[in-house]
Amino acid sequence: MVVSVCPAANVVDPVEDVWELLVQPSNYDRWADAHLERSVPEGPAVPGQISYATSKALGKQWDVTFVVKSINPDRHQLEFDVTLPFGIIDHVTITCTPVDAVSCQVQYG
Repeated sequence: MVVSVCPAANVVDPVEDVWELLVQPSNYDRWADAHLERSVPEGPAVPGQISYATSKALGKQWDVTFVVKSINPDRHQLEFDVTLPFGIIDHVTITCTPVDAVSCQVQYG
């Protein structure tokens, strides 16, 4: 079964600040319900990078894997696959669009 959602929110931060938060795997704890264990290769997101993380729910710790599929800094767009427990794979595209000098819209879908 395929489920498709595309939430969006306006964020009161410049697009470049939000973009920097999204492309640094060490920041995943700040916006995803996942604690980063390690990334291969280390550093900012690049196509093919695999980030291994854990998430806690239902009194258990679960493995979560992020695989960067593509990154487009000019469009502030990041695509990755997230492997979750129970064989769930989330194909994600995050796009940041400037609204003005101090805010942007972040779309997750």
